[in-house]
Amino acid sequence: MPVWLIPLAIKGAAAVAGLVGVGSAVQGASKMKEANDHLKEAQSRYESNTKKFEQKNKYATLTMDKLGKLELEILASFDDFSDTFEQIQNRPKFEKYSKDKVTIPEYNGEDIKEVSVGAGVLLGGLGGAGLGAAGGFAAAGATTAAVMAVGTASTGTAIASLTGVAATNATLAALGGGAIAAGGGGIAAGTAVLGAATLGVGLLIGGAIFNFTGSKLSDKADEAMKQVEEAEKQINIICEYLDDLGSTAHDYYLKLAKVSELYYEHLNGLKTVVNMLGHRDWNTFSREEKVLTENTVLLVGLLYSMCKVKLVLQAENDGELNTINKEAVCASIKNAEIVLEDKFSK
Repeated sequence: MPVWLIPLAIKGAAAVAGLVGVGSAVQGASKMKEANDHLKEAQSRYESNTKKFEQKNKYATLTMDKLGKLELEILASFDDFSDTFEQIQNRPKFEKYSKDKVTIPEYNGEDIKEVSVGAGVLLGGLGGAGLGAAGGFAAAGATTAAVMAVGTASTGTAIASLTGVAATNATLAALGGGAIAAGGGGIAAGTAVLGAATLGVGLLIGGAIFNFTGSKLSDKADEAMKQVEEAEKQINIICEYLDDLGSTAHDYYLKLAKVSELYYEHLNGLKTVVNMLGHRDWNTFSREEKVLTENTVLLVGLLYSMCKVKLVLQAENDGELNTINKEAVCASIKNAEIVLEDKFSK
């Protein structure tokens, strides 16, 4: 389970994990029927809460993974763009774009090449990294993660020299002292929650429940229901967070996909001009070919900036939910709309 989702979930899971199967310990005597029914109700609510949480968590995780993978694929494709663009001789310096407080830095070939290499390394390790890894990169900012992937791991080994899941895990660790500190990735959280849930099994069972009868059993049933209700409050808060995270990631994915579709159209057009038609001198480009090139460079800069956005900001204190970076996401979406309207709507 990705760490960027639910620091609060561990306590809630531990508090109610021990309820499963408790109802089976209460049988027979009619004086215990009410307590038995109460325990069954607690167990049913526990199972319902768990199912609700698992569904919300799965949706948010898969949506974040989908976004993270798209971002890495876009960044990795910059290698193809760079190989094509760098063949053009006598090209001018492409200045930064600025309109309505939207600024896209001028083209930097070294940065583009670096991020494409890093993204390629990370993509190669996603298959073995497990659920939540790609979403971890989206949470921390895929551009930042890709640049980090060509850096150095804590062992002193160049991450880019690693392969597969080793490179992916090293990058998650390098993003801020480990997967938890980075606010991304599912390396440590799954183990932590599993450990908490296992510990919780001993809260209400482990032999003790079998020794209770009558009023004492009713007290235990009341205690079980109280724990379920307390956990339910936390789970509801967490589920609202997961809904918000999934929705934010989905909206950003749609905008990013729209921009990337336009980018790939322009990239294919540029490749046709340079590789198929053999036009490699800017001075011989037609007006349409120059506009095509300029707009492709602009789209690369826009996507580079969009993939920088951190979807999640790490909570300052343990036990607090991380913050969904909605302000930055909304600003990035608005910036993209301004650029598309300005340069590509005519």
